[in-house]
Amino acid sequence: MNIAFGVDVGGTDIKFGMFQEDGRLLSKWRIPTRIADNGQRIFDDIAEQLQDKIKEASLSAEQILGIGCGIPGPVDNQSFVRTCVNLGITDIYPGEELSKRMRGLPVRIGNDANVAALGEMWKGSARGKRNVLLVTLGTGVGSGIIIDGRIVNGLHGLAGEIGHFTVDPGEQEACTCGGRGHLNQIASVMGVLRYAKRFLQESREYSVLREKEDFNCIDLTNAAKEGDAIALKTLNYCMSCLAKALAITAHVIDPDIFLIGGGMAKAGGLLIDLIEKHYLSNLYLMPQRTEIRLAALGNDAGIYGGAKLILDRKGD
Repeated sequence: MNIAFGVDVGGTDIKFGMFQEDGRLLSKWRIPTRIADNGQRIFDDIAEQLQDKIKEASLSAEQILGIGCGIPGPVDNQSFVRTCVNLGITDIYPGEELSKRMRGLPVRIGNDANVAALGEMWKGSARGKRNVLLVTLGTGVGSGIIIDGRIVNGLHGLAGEIGHFTVDPGEQEACTCGGRGHLNQIASVMGVLRYAKRFLQESREYSVLREKEDFNCIDLTNAAKEGDAIALKTLNYCMSCLAKALAITAHVIDPDIFLIGGGMAKAGGLLIDLIEKHYLSNLYLMPQRTEIRLAALGNDAGIYGGAKLILDRKGD
């Protein structure tokens, strides 16, 4: 039995999956991320966890196809990472660091959003598709591009960063990158909540959200589903900005499918309906619209994509 490991490194925790060659998930687990010492402990912790699992499963080196790993930062085509702000990692080849600790086992590294998109293409909502854009609406807006079944990194590892498209030039507050009016500021969980609070301040209209001292995106989406005017106005505006970004992207990469994941995706069909409405109004050259779906694998997309990185290596 041949085994591939998928690893998804986040700022809060590190997720692991052990897969058979046919894609069956045998086990999964997670540990807290330790970012001390400029992230060097991360590689020690990953290696320790994998070595323990290999020993527990009585696996020989010959049975292990390799380790695929997604990390939260730009990864170029040479697997070089200039910086991962959330991890404290700078100027490093993470694959080499991990391979050294794993006695030379093959390691493949990718940006976490790209790797998650690969997982969704393999075993999730984009199964059977070859050209995919995954957008994750979490703390920020992340995205990953798959073209002809392969991750697109770009020269500096920045391909697919639609979160930094300018979609509202009139926005005065700055994005985390220093720009203004970026999708990241508007369609992320934090962005949606910020606009909800802004619309509440600008209006005296009744909203159930006013009854809460503090509210989250689940409160907001539930209110929208019940017809709350402010909640609906917020989601309509924020998703119109996302739809504009998707339409621009469609004219560049012409994907088979758009996938929407992350915390905001919990709004389900309501979110997709709003995105589709505005997406269609921004299309001009497409003979038919690109399909838009919710991502299916949730927090497991990264470990599936990591395993797929290794399985694809066999065909290279």
